[in-house]
Amino acid sequence: MFPDETLMAARLLLAEAEERRLKIVTAESCTGGLIAACLTEIPGSSAVMERGYVTYSNQAKQELLGVPGDLIADMGAVSEPVARAMAEGALRESRAHIAVSTTGVAGPGGGSALKPVGLVHIACARDNHRLRHEALRLGPLSRQEIRLKTVDAAIALMRAMIAGKPASNWT
Repeated sequence: MFPDETLMAARLLLAEAEERRLKIVTAESCTGGLIAACLTEIPGSSAVMERGYVTYSNQAKQELLGVPGDLIADMGAVSEPVARAMAEGALRESRAHIAVSTTGVAGPGGGSALKPVGLVHIACARDNHRLRHEALRLGPLSRQEIRLKTVDAAIALMRAMIAGKPASNWT
């Protein structure tokens, strides 16, 4: 289901998190649970994977993660502020130590001039650390390619957060 390189990165993430006794929570919109599926594909992932939220609708983002409806109305679901609020909400509503969120336009339709197909916002929150954000502009790839590249980027962002390494788009 997942490319070997993605599964290897997931194994490394889980090992690094387990070594530091960190639990992971996911809050996924455009990836529809693929990050959680990738992590739980690895035997023993229950030592690290705390839970996953698939908050595809705006209402789910509000009800499960506490994302303010006004924020979604003002900024749109596909935005940095909403990705940040999703990660913060997942961390707050779980027993995890690190959260990753995704929201984007996976296509093939649904894009606009301001939010084209392939635009994805990923946020990573960790207890007692500065929240980090990355915007992907993947272009008009297939829906599957956009979603799988987002899984790769989310895993990389969590690994970098755990290791304390900088990334180019973190804010």
